[in-house]
Amino acid sequence: MNKPLTGALLSLLLLGAAATPAVAAPTAPTTAPPAAPEATAVAVNFAGTVALSNCSGSVVRAPGSQPNDLALVLSNGHCLESGFPAAGEVIKDRPSSRSFSLLNSAGSKVGTLRASKIAYATMTDTDISIYQLTRTYAQIQSQYGITALTLDGARPAQGSAIKVVSGYWKRIYSCNVDGFAYRLKEGAWTWKDSVRYTSACNTIGGTSGSPVVDTATGKVVAVNNTGNEDGARCTDNNPCEVDQNGNVTVRQGINYAQQTYIVVPCIAPGNKIDLNRPGCVLPKP
Repeated sequence: MNKPLTGALLSLLLLGAAATPAVAAPTAPTTAPPAAPEATAVAVNFAGTVALSNCSGSVVRAPGSQPNDLALVLSNGHCLESGFPAAGEVIKDRPSSRSFSLLNSAGSKVGTLRASKIAYATMTDTDISIYQLTRTYAQIQSQYGITALTLDGARPAQGSAIKVVSGYWKRIYSCNVDGFAYRLKEGAWTWKDSVRYTSACNTIGGTSGSPVVDTATGKVVAVNNTGNEDGARCTDNNPCEVDQNGNVTVRQGINYAQQTYIVVPCIAPGNKIDLNRPGCVLPKP
């Protein structure tokens, strides 16, 4: 995983003692498809993103979410305050009072949001957590002038230009969708149809849970979650790709995200997570 940061690791990073500097410049992709023309790209910034105690995230809405719905925050399952969910474990409607630092377009903190519950979380098939907040979208907009990011209901296209927006590090990575991993296996966990980045998105610990934004639409198409650090095969922090025939590919230094279009059918009116809705394929408890 793009690991949640512990206090000790954060201190090392801030002191410059970590192997990968927090402000290292992205390397240019060698085979990246051409980016969308600047004239048609949507400006992507930090507005609506959040910083967790150890990860990144974003305030998100479904296409059908309403202003008076209680807002949702999207991050990774492995960023939960209770630790990593076990393989096969699904968490639904668990009380939580976790706090989130809300950022504006420049990456400055404008306020603190608080959860009322973990509406949904798992590391099975995907790696997501969805928190329900105590405030509505309208209240957040009125108090802070921040609108939620919209989840795209469509699957992202190979080659599309994307940005990974880390509220934790206040850093934006720019690259393209290089392709998709039929299965992505890391230690005890397996994820389906994961987004593989081109090499410029060299995400690090603390970027877990960052929204992946399509620059053509400004919508969230995935949530950043992992990368192969050492070239090892299918181990913790070294995910491997497994194709339909069981063939394994290891791509050292390449990072991945979990698609979020599959979340949209599961969000019922009132922003409630309903795993029995038509089209919802998220794992059930």
